[in-house]
Amino acid sequence: MAPTFDDVYREKYLLLTTFTKDGRPKPTPVWGVPHEGKLLIATDDGSWKTKRINNTPRVTIQKCGALGKVQGEPVEAIARNLPKSETRRVFDMVTRRYWWHAWWWIPQAMLRGGIDKVHAAIEVRSLDSAPEAP
Repeated sequence: MAPTFDDVYREKYLLLTTFTKDGRPKPTPVWGVPHEGKLLIATDDGSWKTKRINNTPRVTIQKCGALGKVQGEPVEAIARNLPKSETRRVFDMVTRRYWWHAWWWIPQAMLRGGIDKVHAAIEVRSLDSAPEAP
């Protein structure tokens, strides 16, 4: 049986695949936090994945190892870039979940200009969930 969004989004390590305008897949291992039925991801502001999500919100997520080796089947989902006001909250949630990486995660963000300046937040939700009202 194929996995569902609920089967995958709580995994510790995930492979997020975004798609180019012409449909080519671009997989990236990410750290995510399950929250209220959605997956929240902190990433670099202006990263290619954020740009691709702006153009094509279709994504897939799948279980992977710490270094990105695929360990499960992909699940279709929808992603959106969250407003900058959500960046710190998501960054803090990711830091709490992956606390053993905080020794380099936080200082590198500070050296690059500060958490709010250099990071962005992404929300991934199931295809079955209703979109939030703007």
